[in-house]
Amino acid sequence: MPLLELSRITQAYGDHAVVKAMSLQLDAGAIGCLLGPSGCGKTTVLRCIAGFERLGSGTIRLDGEVVSGPDQHVPAEDRRIGMVFQDYALFPHLSVADNVGFGLRGDRTGQAARVTELLATVGLAGVRDSFPHELSGGQQQRVALARALAPKPRLLLLDEPFSNLDVDLRERLAVEVRDILKAEGITAVLVTHDQHEAFAIADEIGVMHEGVIQQWDTPYNLYHRPQNRFVADFVGQGVFLPGRILNDTHVSIELGTLQGTIPVECGATGCAACSRGCGASVLLRPDDIIHDDASAMKAEVVAKAFRGAEFLYTLKLKSGARVLSLVPSHHNHAIGESIGIRLDVDHVVAFRADQVTPDAQRVLIRLS
Repeated sequence: MPLLELSRITQAYGDHAVVKAMSLQLDAGAIGCLLGPSGCGKTTVLRCIAGFERLGSGTIRLDGEVVSGPDQHVPAEDRRIGMVFQDYALFPHLSVADNVGFGLRGDRTGQAARVTELLATVGLAGVRDSFPHELSGGQQQRVALARALAPKPRLLLLDEPFSNLDVDLRERLAVEVRDILKAEGITAVLVTHDQHEAFAIADEIGVMHEGVIQQWDTPYNLYHRPQNRFVADFVGQGVFLPGRILNDTHVSIELGTLQGTIPVECGATGCAACSRGCGASVLLRPDDIIHDDASAMKAEVVAKAFRGAEFLYTLKLKSGARVLSLVPSHHNHAIGESIGIRLDVDHVVAFRADQVTPDAQRVLIRLS
């Protein structure tokens, strides 16, 4: 039995549906993430799970118990759910230790032991008597996490917890938070618009668009096996090149023929020869295009972004189409220079050429 189960939940504000018949399951001890652009409904889902809002329809279960449903709404304070807010919501007049212990009940000795344990876990034992304004942003985030973990909630919700931090600190703290949650055995749901945060912390991710989960999957599968065009566009960098299906396992693009092991699938109504010449849009990631001086295949450098260990080159093909390529930074080529490239595609992702809507059926190629 999953610890958290959402069954076709819907939430609307007036006539505007924010969450549309959404379902997901999360096992005990797992870390899930709702990833998507602003306004997609992910924070509304979190608020419904927490009990801050009543559902329009559907059910939410915790440990098999219905906490939100047509005739049931367990108050937020009775759900045993911890929450880490975007602004941390620390009490400025309380010390670090008192913030962490604020929600604890029971004997004082037990409370003090739990606070000491958590401060050691989050690496803040040395600042227990400090006040929030004396801490860095990363330290404040850890205090908020320790306070949420102190009562040993059965589920922890994190609402954009790293958004106030600089980019380098976000990913490092995401890894630290994951380690802490795993050490505590806490089931958690994170909300973010940053895929790097999501990849660093989550076991499973739901990519949301317009109130609907487009794909609930592992980070690896979201990147390499996106189920629709929206997921392919939103997760990772990449470009689509026009192609044509040659047979059940081969698709042709300007740079060559790609081969897979899983047969072509078609969802086009009335298409009798879909695997014999249908147009396709084929996704190429920057790591699919390899710089190779010995290759006869050439492309022109039209833009470059230095990333320390790598350059991200934008390359123009003979047709005028553009692709991206990650190249070690000791290969420093000038704008306008022609360089050799070759394909190294382990996972081919393609969609019907006329597929433009994010919820349209994925139809052409799924290669492992």
